[in-house]
Amino acid sequence: MSRPEPHAGQRHSHADGQHTHAHDHNHDHDHPGGLRGILREIFLPHSHDAVDSVDNALESSAIGIRAVKISLVVLALTALLQVVVVAVSGSIALAADTIHNFSDALTAVPLWIAFALGRRAATRRYTYGFGRAEDLAGLFVVAMIALSALIAGYEAVRRLIDPVPIQHLGWVAAAALIGFLGNETVALYRIRVGRRIGSAALVADGLHARTDGFTSLAVLLGAGGVALGFPVADPVVGLVITIAILAVLWSAARDVFRRLMDGVEPTLVTAAERALVAEPGVLGVRSLRMRWIGHRLHADVELDVAPTTTLAAAHALAHGAEHTLIHAVPKLDTALVHAYPAHAG
Repeated sequence: MSRPEPHAGQRHSHADGQHTHAHDHNHDHDHPGGLRGILREIFLPHSHDAVDSVDNALESSAIGIRAVKISLVVLALTALLQVVVVAVSGSIALAADTIHNFSDALTAVPLWIAFALGRRAATRRYTYGFGRAEDLAGLFVVAMIALSALIAGYEAVRRLIDPVPIQHLGWVAAAALIGFLGNETVALYRIRVGRRIGSAALVADGLHARTDGFTSLAVLLGAGGVALGFPVADPVVGLVITIAILAVLWSAARDVFRRLMDGVEPTLVTAAERALVAEPGVLGVRSLRMRWIGHRLHADVELDVAPTTTLAAAHALAHGAEHTLIHAVPKLDTALVHAYPAHAG
């Protein structure tokens, strides 16, 4: 059987050796415009798993680790700038918020560990490798977002019941602005890289940074309201931000739990079925199962072929179908293809 020319990028193995492949995927997406589109992208960012994909498992893990390192440095610098503001203003409230930002920045560490574990080779005990560590880290991030929503809601209600005057309004606003800009920058970066490599956990961590940015934004808007003579603005804005964090929590939890339940995007399944049905010699797709393990896809396929097909021809057909499938589906790391004689009916 002839082999396709090798390309740089995705690597997968066969009984007759190793081949390296890469492929481009051009997909068009319709996005809602205006304010609705902006809000939807902030609170419920939709997946671009088929776009700008990185098809090499080790490369994508390295990109994920680099994203975690860079964002951790940016968040640390943000917190350090807030420390300067705290030192100048002497505000205890700002000090507490700064400590909170430092602790939230450290949630990137479990994800860093997960990406590093995912690069380890499979063992006789963990025959699928260690990609699931990434999904477990995603669960931890979701828990932290839920905690942020709980704390924000509690503080807002407490300040409504027992108002606390805000001191050092100018310094509070400065620290809040620093926190918002730093966290939102990290959020945009993590979400973009997470989509690129197909990591739901990294996208969730980006959304976690966004919730911290929302908290800082609440402080900024609340301080502005108080300065304008509306002391109740601070807790009211806090409640609004709590609702926003809950929307982000829903988006992050949905994606992480789908990965844990072996959920895949239906568009990927459709693309795989179309590619397989178009393969010469394939009479039908008997079954097709796909699952994410970390940020890589795996597939198990059963094909119907003519009953008169010889064993050697069926093997060659399955071999070719595997090539086709890995070209057709981005981030697909392995595909196990079986060929069965079609039923007489």
